[in-house]
Amino acid sequence: MRPKVSPVLLAWVTAAACLHTGSAGTIVRDPGPGEQHLRNVRQLTNSGANAEAYFSADGRRIVFQSARDGRACDQQYVMNVDGTDIHRISTGTGKTTCGFFYANDERVFFGSSHAEQTACPEKPDASKGYVWRLDPYDIYTARPDGSDLRRLTNYGVYTAEGVVSPDGKTIVFTSLKDGDLDIYAMNVDGGNVHRLTSTPGYDGGPWWSPDGTKIVYRAWHPVDTALVSYRELLSQRLVRPNRMELWMMNADGSDQHQITHLGGANFGPSWTHDGRRIIFSSNYRHPRTGNFNLFLINSDGTGLEQVTTSAGFDGFPMFSPDGTTLIWASNRHDAKPGETNLFLADWAP
Repeated sequence: MRPKVSPVLLAWVTAAACLHTGSAGTIVRDPGPGEQHLRNVRQLTNSGANAEAYFSADGRRIVFQSARDGRACDQQYVMNVDGTDIHRISTGTGKTTCGFFYANDERVFFGSSHAEQTACPEKPDASKGYVWRLDPYDIYTARPDGSDLRRLTNYGVYTAEGVVSPDGKTIVFTSLKDGDLDIYAMNVDGGNVHRLTSTPGYDGGPWWSPDGTKIVYRAWHPVDTALVSYRELLSQRLVRPNRMELWMMNADGSDQHQITHLGGANFGPSWTHDGRRIIFSSNYRHPRTGNFNLFLINSDGTGLEQVTTSAGFDGFPMFSPDGTTLIWASNRHDAKPGETNLFLADWAP
């Protein structure tokens, strides 16, 4: 699920940068000031809303969500890592989120609401403030060309945020199926569904460690009046995600513990190639704004380090399977205020 913040918050003046057209029409740009881990930054998309881009296991393709081709909400697309051969793999109806390659890159799964709604859902009532709508996604799977669409879950409520385990056997995901936003695991064929979290509040965005023994995720566990407010919004299929921290647990759901105490919204965690550090997005330095940047932290919560410095949104980071390349979504260099595009960069440890 992608944060949708006001374009007013995301509007910013792009600093002068050396840029030229690279392979396949991508734009090569300088990293921002202080972005010492990034080299050879390539902009893969150049208009609209593009986000949640994740590598295939062989590092040659990317699945991502995008509102394009005249559509007002996200569908799932696959492209080569150089930005060529962009093609839609979802139905083109309803709304989609959170795609991921699996089965030796022969299939992709993603969340889609097309069984419950054919048109794009209405945006949340602005009078409720900054909230996310919990659309009625279920998880579907298709080949990377969009053929052989199959349904993996059948709950009719928010079920998405799936990531496959390193051994390719298990999908971990977030669902509202039991009345709260919790993390579940299931076999890649949709069987053996079991719940991993149960604390009242939002547990989501799970991501496996490279060795498959740990799961990092985002969570907010309100209490007292905050819990009452959370449940009231939940009954309207809404959630207010402005307070989230990173948590860790074992693959079986044991040893759940908080690893950040930053404040603001911290989300979209994934791991470095060696499994020692976590990269994530946070607005803790500017809470309740759209100024999100990428940060690194050790798996025990120590050693916080800032990775990006742009004045807009940077989020949904993922390293390539060999750890040499980072992909993420950003508002930097947007042609129109608030546009989100996909960027690749060589990683300098």
